[in-house]
Amino acid sequence: MTKADVHVYTDGAASGNPGPGGYGIVMEWVGTPYKKEFAQGFTHTTNNRMELLAVIEALRKLKKAPLKVVVFTDSKYVVDAVEKKWLQSWVKTNFKNKKNPDLWKEFLKVYAQHEVKLQWIKGHNNHPQNERCDALAVAASRSKDLYIDTGFVKSS
Repeated sequence: MTKADVHVYTDGAASGNPGPGGYGIVMEWVGTPYKKEFAQGFTHTTNNRMELLAVIEALRKLKKAPLKVVVFTDSKYVVDAVEKKWLQSWVKTNFKNKKNPDLWKEFLKVYAQHEVKLQWIKGHNNHPQNERCDALAVAASRSKDLYIDTGFVKSS
């Protein structure tokens, strides 16, 4: 992949797993000081759903397409599903017996709009953007303005 246009950092959190959860996103336009942060909390969800939703929401927020995007995440669930081609086989079986099919289908739509590289980074390892995403996700999960994760409600 050539030089990225955008670096995206994401993290998800859930207390109780399932329980209250949230995601945090830091987006940086490469080569400029431009940076945006986003977060949202949910009443009842899982950590994996929040990790995946963070990536989806970040890609949705990109106003131009296609862009070259590097997504940095501490979620092996998200990175391995794509990089190890698990997602391709899940699509072939229409996500039979797989968790979070609603989010994976949405992921595929937004992922296809850009040239995306997923990069795993170790969580809770003093990486500034990852630590910021974690703080955003945890704060969002504890906020009073929590949304309902309808996909989780339907699948549980």
